[in-house]
Amino acid sequence: MRITIPTSPGLARTALALVLLALPLLAGCAERPDPADPDAVAEFKFNNDPIEPFNRTMYSVHRGIDRAVLRPVAVGYREVVPQPVRTGIRNLLGNLRTPVILANDMLQGEPRRAGDTLGRFLINSTLGLGGLIDVAGNQFGVRGHAEDYGQTLAVWGVGEGAYLFIPVLGPSNPRDLTGFGLGIAADPLTWVGQGAAVDALLYSRTGVTVVDTRESLIDTLDAVERESLDSYATLRSAYRQRRNAEIRNAVDAPPAAGPTGFGVGVGMDAPPPR
Repeated sequence: MRITIPTSPGLARTALALVLLALPLLAGCAERPDPADPDAVAEFKFNNDPIEPFNRTMYSVHRGIDRAVLRPVAVGYREVVPQPVRTGIRNLLGNLRTPVILANDMLQGEPRRAGDTLGRFLINSTLGLGGLIDVAGNQFGVRGHAEDYGQTLAVWGVGEGAYLFIPVLGPSNPRDLTGFGLGIAADPLTWVGQGAAVDALLYSRTGVTVVDTRESLIDTLDAVERESLDSYATLRSAYRQRRNAEIRNAVDAPPAAGPTGFGVGVGMDAPPPR
């Protein structure tokens, strides 16, 4: 789930520095199997999960948080808030991510996609009442897409590194975690200033993003829990497949999606609003 953490500029820089400093430590956790065991080597490369025991522990922590807080809140949100209102909120959240998406379109040398992103922002911010209505998509056929700094680093040739699972954030890897930190630092809302009003805006956006994203995946994640023999392995595989597709621009994910966890980045399209 893509979460924009409310923070001041100083804290944003500190968070990004901590992420970057943590990467060598994470990389150092990998213990490769005996090269003489080809089956073990093949499994290691396929899963790319050298710290699996730690990741599974973090997944268990996440499931506890999800069952106690995230899913109940998401279910209540679905039951109380009418679908048209939820759709408007989702559209607004996507519109607020436009600056980060546009920056990454440009960094990846994608002028056409950058033009679509800018056009959508201008149309939806005006005719779409600040982004509540997706006029660009519904009336002009210009679909939104997700881009982030993790995708840009991948396009630039940076390897993903070892698989990671982070409670609440969900599936990730060192490259995408670095991109996540860059996204926080680059988001214009991080730099709008300080004060109670700004903090309230940032915290509200974060909370609504968490609830909206979790609501969009109630049915999908319930199905994983119900049908999968190993939900951890299922989500790991699905996340990696989805991220690879996003990096290749082989799929247009909703603009509110992100590179970590239980946003659409989990590997499956979010179901249509109910």
